[in-house]
Amino acid sequence: MKKTDTSSYQHFLKVVDCQQACPAHTPVPEYIRLIAEKRYTDAYLINWKSNVFPGVLGRVCDRPCEPACRRGRVEDTPVAICRLKRVASDLKGDISAFLPKIPRKKNGKRIALIGAGPASMTVARDLLPLGYDVVLYERDAKAGGMMRSQIPAFRLPETVLDEELNYIINMGLECHFGEEINSLDNLLQANFDAIFVGTGAPNGRWLTIPGHDKAGDQIQTGISFLANVSFEHVSEVPKKVVVLGGGNTAMDCCRTAKRLGATDIKVLVRSSYEAMKASPWEKEDAAAEGIALMPNYSPLEYVITDGKLTGMKFEEVASVYDKVGNRTLQPTGEILHVDCDMVLVAVGQDTAFPWIERDIGIDFNQWQLPKLNKKSLQSTHAKVFFGGDAAFGPKNIISAVANGHQAAISMDLFCQNADPVQDRSDSSFSLTSQKMGIHEWSYQSTIDHQARNLVPHIAWEEAVKQLAAEVELGFDEKLALEEASRCLNCDVHTVFTESTCIECSACEDVCPMDCINFVEEEVDDNQVVKQFRVAELNAEQPLLVSAPLKTGHIMVKDEDVCLHCGLCAERCPTGAWDMKKLEITNTHATIKGGAK
Repeated sequence: MKKTDTSSYQHFLKVVDCQQACPAHTPVPEYIRLIAEKRYTDAYLINWKSNVFPGVLGRVCDRPCEPACRRGRVEDTPVAICRLKRVASDLKGDISAFLPKIPRKKNGKRIALIGAGPASMTVARDLLPLGYDVVLYERDAKAGGMMRSQIPAFRLPETVLDEELNYIINMGLECHFGEEINSLDNLLQANFDAIFVGTGAPNGRWLTIPGHDKAGDQIQTGISFLANVSFEHVSEVPKKVVVLGGGNTAMDCCRTAKRLGATDIKVLVRSSYEAMKASPWEKEDAAAEGIALMPNYSPLEYVITDGKLTGMKFEEVASVYDKVGNRTLQPTGEILHVDCDMVLVAVGQDTAFPWIERDIGIDFNQWQLPKLNKKSLQSTHAKVFFGGDAAFGPKNIISAVANGHQAAISMDLFCQNADPVQDRSDSSFSLTSQKMGIHEWSYQSTIDHQARNLVPHIAWEEAVKQLAAEVELGFDEKLALEEASRCLNCDVHTVFTESTCIECSACEDVCPMDCINFVEEEVDDNQVVKQFRVAELNAEQPLLVSAPLKTGHIMVKDEDVCLHCGLCAERCPTGAWDMKKLEITNTHATIKGGAK
């Protein structure tokens, strides 16, 4: 069994499951500790550096961090990481004095951004402080992209979105709103050193079953409907509405229709309820508002009567999975007729690049997505970079933000004549001891069994009466502090130093999880594992393995069950164990290049 490689941050990051799961690697435990200390502005700024839109993401993030949360070792429910992010936003003070200072003397490089969604705005936020001139082109009248056009105001108030977008715009971003780019070739002929494409996936997919061509505007794609509502082109809908699809867009469509006057709303989807792509909380909120979610129905046709859409026919199906998890839908023979006056189709989105000429050096794959270097997000045309949904198809805001950071690093390196792949840092991190005394640490290390707090919301019957009334109220300070105390501080790592270990076994004895093992080194790793005090439960979680000690034994710690309580470091008489906080420092375009 080889000694664990701790020369890069990868081992340590894998142990901080929430931070690892976040596409932008937001330092979750760090900002939760600051909330616990009532340092809300500092907590917001840590988020702002990492995920750029804390107020937005504190409300509408897909929360990949929460299923990964190690609180699951203690309770069934994770820490409410997303809603604590909102706490930092709601309770922060004035942050204007803490925003990056923009150099008066520029570095002579010009960047063009196409589209004002989360990926492009992240690129701008990262490159403006480095002295770049950044020019934004957006076909809509305001910035935000899908954050503005596809997320209803009852989930994301416009004031919150505008505030966080304006932090970036006010850095000196040159904005051309209402100006659509119709030719990338023409833009390449302009005086830009690099171009970022962040135009999202703007086309909703149609469901072209029989009757589609005769229904006219009684059938709309979900994203077009939401955009029309957002920009106040639509203010009412018919009474009977069917929504096709099981993702978050479908949930937003049905809840929006309810607020615009629909009284009979049904959401039908081919998959089972459990397999619906919508987040569990989105499905729960839709159901709480009296909307019927009907899984296991496959659409057959739009019913047209006297030239108008009057309903839809569906066939009931059963989801059958093979041994490797592939799903097939098997018809049951049962036919369902649903009356409706309007259908909103939310079954997927596609990218659209008719404005990118196919003879300028940018290659596309069979799905008409650009061929990119996945590490640099650079296309086959060296000057052109992609990110967000425009790069990989529909995902979510936090993934787009992560792409923005990634592309900003690449564009900075490219503009400074460095290689966007070879010259980016992969090992820039620090580990800082949290020791404040023999038995004291600079973080809360006790573990309790407090249940997750529920986020208060306005009454459901009142929520559906107003289009822009925010449903969730967020945590007040009392609930926020209680929830923050549930974090296990997984970014504070047990770091072991072989040279000072005397193999007294005090750490083994005191460990409440029995995850520390001093064992004989064997050629066969399976023989090593058999010596563990507690059997290894999760093979995907790394082990911390030491070099051979003076006796020839090795120390092996199972990171999967470690609670980072620090008892091993408190008990160790020689200081071989220490508790050290991880900080990753290579996540932004400040490694090389930029203004000096």
